[in-house]
Amino acid sequence: MNADIKKWLEKDGEQFLRKIGLKEGQIVLDFGCGEGYYTIPTAKIVASKGKVYAFDKDKNVLSELEKTAERFSLKNIELVNGDTKVSLEDHSVDIVLCYDVIHYIKNRALIYDEVHRVLKIGGFFSLYPKHCKDDYPLMELASVKLGTVMKEVEKSGFALKNKLFTECFHNGHYNEGFILNFIRLDAQ
Repeated sequence: MNADIKKWLEKDGEQFLRKIGLKEGQIVLDFGCGEGYYTIPTAKIVASKGKVYAFDKDKNVLSELEKTAERFSLKNIELVNGDTKVSLEDHSVDIVLCYDVIHYIKNRALIYDEVHRVLKIGGFFSLYPKHCKDDYPLMELASVKLGTVMKEVEKSGFALKNKLFTECFHNGHYNEGFILNFIRLDAQ
């Protein structure tokens, strides 16, 4: 484990997630969790009274995440395999984290609509739209501006709560980027 990953998982990830609003006892979905850079600190914050659903389409990263959770003695993480449909009940989670994911899918509304479905009314959707036109390096979202992403999410039944430019974590290293935080409105 490199020094940045260790520092993030042991301290900085929790500070970042508390800054965006995570609290003990919440039910959280880490949508597209990957290696668990956000799952592990989230599980520490929500503690034994809360739960984290770690959702990813890659069974190999979920297997690695399971090993990391064991190293940290975290028992409040449930691994969920799938593509864009999450096997959770409607209105069952307090917060959805979706960091560095949306550039992998052409029809991003599929993700936004699924997040809307699983979030409780008033629930919190935190999005890191890495690789959009306002970010570097440019990738699949290279032609999409941050404002366009915000409008897409709002069209799916959310209201923007705030936009933070902050240091976060991406591909095993610290990175600066925009975090978009939305509130789920009532049913569409």
